[in-house]
Amino acid sequence: MIPTRFFVTSGKAISEVTDLNAFDKALLNAGIGEQNIVTVSSILPAGIKKVNRRKLDMGRITYCVLATMGGTEGETISAGIVYAFRKDVQGGYIAEGHGHMNRRAMKEVLEWKVNEMAKLRGVEIDGIKYVVEELSIPIDHYGACIAALVFL
Repeated sequence: MIPTRFFVTSGKAISEVTDLNAFDKALLNAGIGEQNIVTVSSILPAGIKKVNRRKLDMGRITYCVLATMGGTEGETISAGIVYAFRKDVQGGYIAEGHGHMNRRAMKEVLEWKVNEMAKLRGVEIDGIKYVVEELSIPIDHYGACIAALVFL
């Protein structure tokens, strides 16, 4: 089972009720809230193509690399995905991250991660791409950010 296509998506949300409700709403905002999500690790197979985000069937088993961060009132949170292809066109790598940080800091962390992945494998990567969500959570609320690379 090797995916041939992927898309990247993200979402963020707040809830007055619970952190789980904020997470659920963030998934819905990202367009993957009606799927059964299975998280996988971080390899893009050779020949895979990026496509535009698409609507997926309700209940579909959906494989993705998922970054998620929840928080509560007064916090700034972020979650992100970075991906890059190898220069030798033999696939690529994905890294996810989350934390109490702003968008700029998250992008730096993600870049360090994907560069380290390439370094460990002794390969060069090209054209690093990011998707990062940042959220400052209001008083008396919960919040969640997610970013996902979804395999098709």
